[in-house]
Amino acid sequence: MNAVHICLNYSTCQSSCNVPVFFNIDRLSISARGKRATRISCQRVVTACLNVGAEAPPTNAVKLGKKTKEVIESEAKFLVGTYARVPIVLERGEGCKLYDVEGKEYLDLNSGIAVNALGHGDADFLKALNEQAKMLIHVSNVCYSLPQVKLAEKLVNCSFADCVFFANSGTEANEAAIKFARKFQRHTCADGKEPATEFIAFSNSFHGRTLGALALTSKEKYRAPFEPVMPGVTFLEYGNSQAAVDLIRQGKIAAVFVEPIQGEGGIYSATKEFLESLRNACDETGALLVFDEVQCGLGRSGYLWAHEAYDVFPDIMTLAKPLAGGLPIGAVLLSQKVASAINHGDHGSTFAGSPFVTAAALSVLDRVSKPDFLASVSKKGSFFKELLKQKLGGNRHVREIRGVGLIIGIDLDVPASPLVDACRDSGLLVLTAGKGNVVRIVPPLIISEQELELAADILHRALPVLDEAKHNQG
Repeated sequence: MNAVHICLNYSTCQSSCNVPVFFNIDRLSISARGKRATRISCQRVVTACLNVGAEAPPTNAVKLGKKTKEVIESEAKFLVGTYARVPIVLERGEGCKLYDVEGKEYLDLNSGIAVNALGHGDADFLKALNEQAKMLIHVSNVCYSLPQVKLAEKLVNCSFADCVFFANSGTEANEAAIKFARKFQRHTCADGKEPATEFIAFSNSFHGRTLGALALTSKEKYRAPFEPVMPGVTFLEYGNSQAAVDLIRQGKIAAVFVEPIQGEGGIYSATKEFLESLRNACDETGALLVFDEVQCGLGRSGYLWAHEAYDVFPDIMTLAKPLAGGLPIGAVLLSQKVASAINHGDHGSTFAGSPFVTAAALSVLDRVSKPDFLASVSKKGSFFKELLKQKLGGNRHVREIRGVGLIIGIDLDVPASPLVDACRDSGLLVLTAGKGNVVRIVPPLIISEQELELAADILHRALPVLDEAKHNQG
């Protein structure tokens, strides 16, 4: 039996996540017989990056506390390495603050990637969870349950939709929307014609990681390892109305998928003219217009639904992230014309729409849909955006500060990861987006102006790291 020893050193990820990946590896011992590995043992922590070609900083660049190190070691032993995590282990939260296992406090402007709209430990939300947990958690969709029907009714009453389908995530919601669009085209196709089966998606789009939703996601590096994905998707430039209208009019498009505000893609907002042109072309040809509001919906823009700002309405809308306050849920909102094409057995889910999760979502939707709550999001978003322009706008590396409500992007001419890392070291959590050059800010919608002022100050103080990043890049 032969043994192979591999030693991995620290490197920093330069992909869009821009964070180090921690493997529990200093010496990886692989005992092999022929080509088949029979034993793998990992001994102590250093770090390595999933991205090939990343520049390696000094091996002592990250100092881990004892508890943090122990958790990272265990994670590397027992979990598949799909996540490029930051080197902190979060233990509890309160409001817009998070605390790690070492006791350090962070101001959370990630909100679980735009999920924790009500922050952490909201009393009304916890009360709703506790009350429902005592009654009924799960029954499957073989039976009816009250919270599911109540949530569907409330979603219909506060949106364009006539019907709702529940899923467990944003990508599941988009998968369902793909199927519903295909079924609708088959249902409405007459005179023996072939139904439209193709889709349009746009540059900088992100719709999920399962094979159908992945096929609609523009970033090639996400799709390439898993090809062939679902065929029949054409990517057009986000905002290019003429190209979209020309393609829709060819009559082969089942549905157009578009985010009114792109999150992962870099915080880009559509124009009213662009969405209107898509709406009109779909109406002319029978194609469906699908708005993906998984990240930008449910109050984050200052409107309950981001598309309300444009006065343009879809045939289908997908939701997920903030809807159940951190519990897994997805939802597809449909017009009656689409819902009428769906029959028993066309789609389904064991866990989706459980009493426990839908009761949680009812609590969130009740809060977020109130006009004064939405007005506060708009007010705080405008306040924060202006504050960022004052404090950051003069920096030579800041190209643009954009967004609406509390979904804001800081577009840089250098990778954003050094700034994100420096903010984290100073107790502020923010994300990256786009091609790794955008700082994405999606705080809990309950955040105060005082907390936003603190965040702006930390970002301002961290700006000098960008000069070093520019120097290293050049």
